[in-house]
Amino acid sequence: MPEHVEMEIPNQDVSRIIGNGHSGRKVYGTAIRLVLASAITGSLSLVTAHAQTTVTPVPGFPVPTTHSQQAYSPFDTFTSRWTRADARQIKARSNPNVAVGANSLPTSVTMPDIPANFPQTNPDVWLWDTWTLIDAHANQFSYNGWEVIFSLTADPNAGYTFDDRHVHARISYFYRRAGIPASARPRNGGWIYGGHLFPDGASVKVFGSTTLTNNAEWSGSTRLLKTDGNEVVVFYTALGFNRTADGTNITPPVAIISKANGTIHADLNHVWFTGFNNHTGLLQPDGTYYQTGQQNEFYSFRDPFTFEDPQHPGQTFMVFEGNTAGERGAKDCTAADLGYQAGDPYAEDLDTVLNSGATYQKANIGLAVSTDSSLAQWRFLPPLISANCVNDQTERPQIYIKDGKYYLFTISHRTTFAAGVDGPDGVYGFVGNGLRSDFEPLNWGSGLALGNPTDLNTAAGSDFDPDPQQNPRAFQAYSHYVMPNGLVESFIDTVEGRRGGALAPTVKIQISDAATQIDLSYGQNGLGGYGNIPANRYDLDLQGFVLDLLQSKTSSNANISLAAFVQQP
Repeated sequence: MPEHVEMEIPNQDVSRIIGNGHSGRKVYGTAIRLVLASAITGSLSLVTAHAQTTVTPVPGFPVPTTHSQQAYSPFDTFTSRWTRADARQIKARSNPNVAVGANSLPTSVTMPDIPANFPQTNPDVWLWDTWTLIDAHANQFSYNGWEVIFSLTADPNAGYTFDDRHVHARISYFYRRAGIPASARPRNGGWIYGGHLFPDGASVKVFGSTTLTNNAEWSGSTRLLKTDGNEVVVFYTALGFNRTADGTNITPPVAIISKANGTIHADLNHVWFTGFNNHTGLLQPDGTYYQTGQQNEFYSFRDPFTFEDPQHPGQTFMVFEGNTAGERGAKDCTAADLGYQAGDPYAEDLDTVLNSGATYQKANIGLAVSTDSSLAQWRFLPPLISANCVNDQTERPQIYIKDGKYYLFTISHRTTFAAGVDGPDGVYGFVGNGLRSDFEPLNWGSGLALGNPTDLNTAAGSDFDPDPQQNPRAFQAYSHYVMPNGLVESFIDTVEGRRGGALAPTVKIQISDAATQIDLSYGQNGLGGYGNIPANRYDLDLQGFVLDLLQSKTSSNANISLAAFVQQP
């Protein structure tokens, strides 16, 4: 009998079978970040042209920038732009006549209302950014009969507030039995808290002798290195802080994209991990493409996700959040960043924008490539997309391939948009013909793919200090993660003044060419189960299972049959 059995998981939502470009094995589902929606048997040729999606201008607003979707080599210097002309399409589609505090966004791109009586995922931790166990091609795995997720967590009983949790963040893991439909699980999703992923004191090692008052572990991704083994590697952001007691920076925070290797284990009763003692710093911003702490103490450099691009077999790439290099607030946005067509009567004047404060918002989505097989050496490539004078945060970027198109998804906040442009907390997306493309923003050229119910006619407020006239669900969910079949998971932030720190109901979006639309037939009026994060593939690592079963102190019966093991609950 072979020591490793790889199984396929039927899914009634699936409309096609997709192929793995290296093994030819079939998987069910669409793409999580980088799973192809058509069979791939080798390298693909680049598609180099695409007609801009026709957008009917809205009276009183500019037309969006023309984007060709043309693909370039990942090693090219071309960087696409999310322009002000693009982002202003969000407000153009917002209804100016809704009642105060109602949702002004189109229903097609609005996440349904989350009930205020939502369940906590676990009473012992707040959780937020969450991701799954994947391979190099972003197949989403269960391991030996267990689904596993990873989340940023903090202790709700430690004496700090929900909004102070970020500087105390630890990566933790949760697990549950695979193969159970959401309708048969507990209301909160049934995730079991496994504890911190890394040993105490391990992640701080990447900072060496740097003076710190505390450190935190921020978002990333977790890969199963081989589908016939149990070795995993976590790519994450190590954050070091040097602050006074009142939270003022003594020196800028230190962000290091890092990795640690470990081993996953599972028996009949639980999942656990070993290893993760050695942490390797991979990348720090260079000040040329990506802004440093010396250039801006409020810089963003985080959220690594690694993958193999099927157009470039054998090469591993990483996308991450960054900011455009340069001194904070430098008035160097250009007419290209504004993106208006010649003669547009609703175009802004460049000097007016430069003097509006918009120059403090300069997000980008970065790209790097690994230069060794151990994924321990990386080099920067130019950013995939910039948002200069548009937005200051493009968090948790991901690549999702469907029908031959490359979708670049990210998340952002209303409060990080630049002066003169506006949009809700939620998912923003762009489409092109390759990993590096002249990306076209989705939905009317705006970029908005899925937003919280928001009244863009009313002041934003914030999750910790809401405006009483704003929609009470404007901050209901955040840190969305696009999964197979267009499923989207997130965490609950604030609903009707109640703070969350729990997994939100999963929703589903339909993705077609340059458009997305919420699927209101999914779940109950568009809301699926809380924390419904299913694997679309599973492996049975029989050798690992037997060893784990014999070594586990919690196993009560090691004399079981294979049939009993593989049977789904």
